[in-house]
Amino acid sequence: MSRVTTPFDARSTAADVIAGVDLTGRNAVVTGGSSGIGLETARTLAAAGARVTLAVRDTGAGERAAAGIRAATGRDGVDVARLDLADRATVDAFVAGRTEPLHILVNNAGVMALPERTTTPEGWETQFATNHLGHAALTLGLHDALTAAQDARIVVVSSSAHQFSPVLLDDIHFTSRPYEAWSAYGQSKTATILFAVALAKKWAADGITANALHPGGIMTNLQRHLDDAQLRYVGATDEQGRRLDVPPGWKTPEQGAATSVLLAASPLVQGVTGRYFEDANEAVVVTGTNDGRGGVASYALDPETADRLWAETGRLLGTA
Repeated sequence: MSRVTTPFDARSTAADVIAGVDLTGRNAVVTGGSSGIGLETARTLAAAGARVTLAVRDTGAGERAAAGIRAATGRDGVDVARLDLADRATVDAFVAGRTEPLHILVNNAGVMALPERTTTPEGWETQFATNHLGHAALTLGLHDALTAAQDARIVVVSSSAHQFSPVLLDDIHFTSRPYEAWSAYGQSKTATILFAVALAKKWAADGITANALHPGGIMTNLQRHLDDAQLRYVGATDEQGRRLDVPPGWKTPEQGAATSVLLAASPLVQGVTGRYFEDANEAVVVTGTNDGRGGVASYALDPETADRLWAETGRLLGTA
């Protein structure tokens, strides 16, 4: 299986990778579409003609984002719907309201590095519940709508931080081991990649593709739980400790959204499935960890682990 490459790179923007693509008549859902790379993803898909639903926790922020997209693109087809990935009731309500074919699902929303262990009412660790289980419930619930599209694409926004931890299926929710924010985040992001691998195999006959990606380092609301020392560590401040809008080596939101949009709409990756991308190209596989510096850990693509996670996800969600 040869590695997928494109003419684009880390400097390419979402507009670059979708230039010339017409998405008229296609429906898209972007979770977390009111800010950051989710907003840029939604804006770019709408500008290309797609009807886009911003699936957001804060509908007020979503409505403001939708109004901005309409004004910027001249397109009216931008909707807002409430979705809290840590609240199964809102996921179920969102799914129940979808009847038309869904061509593009971008699982973009997430939380990162929560400083203390918190859980959902089900007892699930919050990062795993939000980043993986919430999106899994959403995706499974939208299966029929995705199938009806005949050539649907599922895009999973993961992170190079998946290299911080595999999924420890015997203690996913940190009930037996000490909680550590980055391990929990890394585990949740590994789970999103493995779930895409499972989807690619199990839903191939339905004409559905699924791919995961690392968007790169982008200053967004995702960093809201990091303290000054952590921000300095990741390069988000200058030598005087002043916050940088775009730290060296980081991307603008327009660049950060490029790989999501490539996988959502570019003909260059038509039919590609079960892969992990970064900087608009398929990532190289690395063994063990690489300190989050690039590539995809082999354990995140392991088909047997993907099947085990699929089964545990079904058990937790009650969809087995």
